[in-house]
Amino acid sequence: MAKKLVIKVTAGADAAERCSQAFTVAAVAVASGVEVSLWLTGESAWFALPGRAAEFELPHAAPLPDLLDSILAGGRVTLCTQCAARRDITEKDVIEGVRIAGAQVFVQEALADEAQALVY
Repeated sequence: MAKKLVIKVTAGADAAERCSQAFTVAAVAVASGVEVSLWLTGESAWFALPGRAAEFELPHAAPLPDLLDSILAGGRVTLCTQCAARRDITEKDVIEGVRIAGAQVFVQEALADEAQALVY
């Protein structure tokens, strides 16, 4: 299983189940040894900030902070440049390990050999 998984999550608390699914799939893939790149876009952009994942609640779902920690420990988390700018989020604001990058980097990752892209 040498493939890379690129996951773009567009939902936050506004679509909690979809958001949780993206983080869960990313965390399970990391735990399975898959190279994972999780992209925070739209309302999920807020989870790049310290403490925001702890505010997320969804019954019968793994805690978002735990999922995010496991993804950061074994994968890569990227905040969309435009999404960050629209929310006045800068690199000094984000959780350690989160990078800010744009569509060109997403396209490059999604089209890489052996990559599979998913959008939630």
